[in-house]
Amino acid sequence: MIKINKKHQDILIIFLEKETSQSSDVHAELSKRGSRVALITIKRALSEMVDAGLLKPIGSGRSARYEINAIGRIFAEVDAKAYSAVDPDKRYGFDKYNFDLLPSFPSDIFTNGELEILNDATAEYERRTRGLSPTIQKKELERLVIELSWKSAKMEGNTYTLLDTEKLILENKLAPGKTQKETRMILNHKDAFNFVHEHAGQFKTLTQKNLEELHAILVKNLSVSFGLRKKPAGVVGSKYRPLDNLYQIAEAVGVLSKAVSRISTPYAKALTALLGISYIQPFEDGNKRTGRLMANAILLAGGKSPLSYRSVDENEYREALMAFYELNSLMPFKKIFIGQYNFAAKNYAVK
Repeated sequence: MIKINKKHQDILIIFLEKETSQSSDVHAELSKRGSRVALITIKRALSEMVDAGLLKPIGSGRSARYEINAIGRIFAEVDAKAYSAVDPDKRYGFDKYNFDLLPSFPSDIFTNGELEILNDATAEYERRTRGLSPTIQKKELERLVIELSWKSAKMEGNTYTLLDTEKLILENKLAPGKTQKETRMILNHKDAFNFVHEHAGQFKTLTQKNLEELHAILVKNLSVSFGLRKKPAGVVGSKYRPLDNLYQIAEAVGVLSKAVSRISTPYAKALTALLGISYIQPFEDGNKRTGRLMANAILLAGGKSPLSYRSVDENEYREALMAFYELNSLMPFKKIFIGQYNFAAKNYAVK
């Protein structure tokens, strides 16, 4: 992963807001924000950022300007909570699909320190899952399925409680006062996870075929069309509008598939798939659910722990997605992913 220091990060934030700037503009803006850095230091930093692929120069000489690249956006440390608190129409981020984003995803998106955390969690997961009896394996699988189905559905507005979800999945008892749609959504999560658990070998990478298969299970009997979306879609609370052309949507899924294929670790593959599916919004409905389950499928295929998202803060999750939609920064969501993986590896034993 590219090494980015604090000075570079401060400059990236300016370019997210301004898009293009001259070195003197960056210097003036940093001074306004309380940073006392000499102009020559700023020029050196801008040159370093061009070399790292974070910025690209426009023009030359006294009129030279700089523009942020997709890589610069991906690794910009943004405050997702503060950004999302601004009314959508007053935000400075993108309102449309960035065609440069997914092709620019690097093969390494985690630092060495982050990979150490993830690998340590995996080592503990492997110790915990070694030599389990079939009875314990079955109970562990049921527990993860229940907690994943509950939390993932809850993030979509489902009002089933964790206890109600347990009774539905284990005893087939419908919770009183819940709609048929809510019940079906929970059961579809169960079926989807069981499918990827049993067919993990099919998910070493993302393809349009396995993506559509997984989506079809998640939206079964929910009055949602199967296959790629043929109509425009919006994102509640966001100025971002996904692609609305079927050909472009199919092309974007292909680009995402290539991006996931060239990435080096199951962790980064899973995170890229989750964010990419949420960003493209390839389906009429159920995109974020499909992203979460696809991430688990890829983790299982790579011998890693699946996630339940049980301990995730739902507002933080939505804000991190907003930062990715509009600013293309994966940094807020990467922190969530690392935290959820660490939690899952230490709390579940599903192989």
